[in-house]
Amino acid sequence: MSTRGSTSGVVYVHSSPSAVCPHVEWAISGTLGERADLKWAAQPAAPGQLRAECAWSGDAGTGAKLASALRAWPMLRFEVTEDPSPGVDGVRYCFAPVLGLWHAKTSANGDIVVSEDQLRALAARSRGGESFAHGVDEILGAAWDDALEPFRRAGDGAPVTWLHRVG
Repeated sequence: MSTRGSTSGVVYVHSSPSAVCPHVEWAISGTLGERADLKWAAQPAAPGQLRAECAWSGDAGTGAKLASALRAWPMLRFEVTEDPSPGVDGVRYCFAPVLGLWHAKTSANGDIVVSEDQLRALAARSRGGESFAHGVDEILGAAWDDALEPFRRAGDGAPVTWLHRVG
């Protein structure tokens, strides 16, 4: 049974050196099976860097494939979202230089979903309020949010390219 087109999401390339932009497009194109012709714009938060974003649709799990393809360039800053679909949780992937890749399940409105097992493990290893708060920040990807937020704001109002996975 094919689930083609069963979900969608967005790739946000928050910053990329201009020389890497064609490689980013090739990686997205190869993953989606369709040419990605992104509209690159200057990234004010990182002079000399460019930013782009594209919406996509495809099979569940495509978000993970996109994030995996993009992490080949450790100088990029990016996020990939995959919306929830029947029987499959949504997910968000964030990548920032030095921090690497982080991901978490998301709810229908985009909030990070914390599982019962994650909460139990956090409670078991926490040694007080400050330790617990630090653990919550780790689970929610606060370091990635802090690193990417200036780049997100710089992209407000940017055009989005729509892509659909074929095959």
